[in-house]
Amino acid sequence: QVQLVESGGGLVQAGGSLRLSCAASRGAFSQYGMGWFRQAPGKERQFVAAITWIGGSTRYADSVKGRFALSRDNAKNTMSLQMNSLKPEDTGVYYCARSRTPGISDQEELYGYWGQGTQVTVSS
Repeated sequence: QVQLVESGGGLVQAGGSLRLSCAASRGAFSQYGMGWFRQAPGKERQFVAAITWIGGSTRYADSVKGRFALSRDNAKNTMSLQMNSLKPEDTGVYYCARSRTPGISDQEELYGYWGQGTQVTVSS
């Protein structure tokens, strides 16, 4: 069974940057699409970004386009989300997830494995 562990969260001022990482173990990683979701306090979890199994294509939520960049390293079973120009509305718990397919998806129900999440707080 795949285990996903996120890291890199923290407190940052608006306009700052953070780099989140997701490390996968105990299971297949390179054959599947991966994604990031986030959940703000009192709100439902929402899609942030996704990447195909080989990293050739990415998809971003409109709210983060041009500010976030997603990449993966299949040799190391890791995925990274570079977050720039952070805004207070980016605050939330960020979850790494592995898709059930090799493709790209922004649909939460298509992801079968989830990490525990890492907190990102952006102060104004």
